[in-house]
Amino acid sequence: MMSPMNKRELARAVAVQSDTDLKTVVTVLEGFTDVVTAVVSKGEPVAITGFAKFVKVDRPARMGRNPATGETIRIKASKKARITPVKAFKDAVLAPAKAPKLARGAGKAAAAPAKAPARKVAAKKAPARKTTARRTTARKAPARKAPARRAPARKTARR
Repeated sequence: MMSPMNKRELARAVAVQSDTDLKTVVTVLEGFTDVVTAVVSKGEPVAITGFAKFVKVDRPARMGRNPATGETIRIKASKKARITPVKAFKDAVLAPAKAPKLARGAGKAAAAPAKAPARKVAAKKAPARKTTARRTTARKAPARKAPARRAPARKTARR
């Protein structure tokens, strides 16, 4: 399973895709999340055409049932955040051919930081081991035999 793209990887990918400075993209992403959170928390929906719709939903109080006992209980009113993908987004996810093409290096693999080149360190060689001509093979444990039966006792003549 792949790990989800985090904020830093998303910012790098957007910076490559839009040919923009990484610092600017990080600032814009933070501003975006702040604005959407503030507007939706007030109760106003935010719809981004072709992507998703962010809405605050008020759920009224209702009667429910305790699955363990079967007893009817009252469930209090609550507020939930709902993010609904729009049809264009769903179509692109279900049919990757319809998804927008990314610029070279804008994917998640490219968003990972480049590894620093490894420094070459002179490695000490281990002393050579003497080898023998014959091969050593794993020995099988001898098969256990059933316990031997006692021979019938001989009767000896008494003198």
